[in-house]
Amino acid sequence: MTRLAYIALFLVGLIAIVYALMSAAGGKAPENSLEKFAVGEIQKLDFSKAGTPAAEAPFYLQDGTPVTLQDYKGKVILVNFWATWCAPCEREMPSLGALQTARGSDKFEVVAISVDSEEDKAYAAQRLTELGASNIDFHIVTPEQYELVYDSGVQGFPTTILYDADGKEVARLAGDADWSSIEAIGLIDKLVQN
Repeated sequence: MTRLAYIALFLVGLIAIVYALMSAAGGKAPENSLEKFAVGEIQKLDFSKAGTPAAEAPFYLQDGTPVTLQDYKGKVILVNFWATWCAPCEREMPSLGALQTARGSDKFEVVAISVDSEEDKAYAAQRLTELGASNIDFHIVTPEQYELVYDSGVQGFPTTILYDADGKEVARLAGDADWSSIEAIGLIDKLVQN
């Protein structure tokens, strides 16, 4: 009888171990319903700062007029921090222009914030045109005006941050991506519908 008890105890233990391993392998369900869009070209999307209000530090129009991310409330925005000296930044710029062409509206806009120096401001605007992204809302923060970069938690270029219509972060992506991909357009469509 004790032999059967040992076998039964062994089987119960084995089943518990198998169950624990299968549960761990399955992972947990995404906490954010938008995480399912983090596949393919935008799989590096980071949702860890979702819900954080947009930084209030200014950035500038080409004529020097200050603007803040709060000025875009009521609209979903994709903010791209980039520079002309950054090859990955330039590589992704055509896809940002294509996304603006495909989905730009009174509900969505791509905002490019150049981190080039003051003397390179005209060149940065020229590069947007050359890269097929002249339709993007262009702004600049020079190294002396990096408060927005620091307050937004940007640690490298390019960095793209999505904000919802309430001015709260949805997700961010460090590095370049194809923003004209089906995954990116699906995410933008979902955000605009909310």
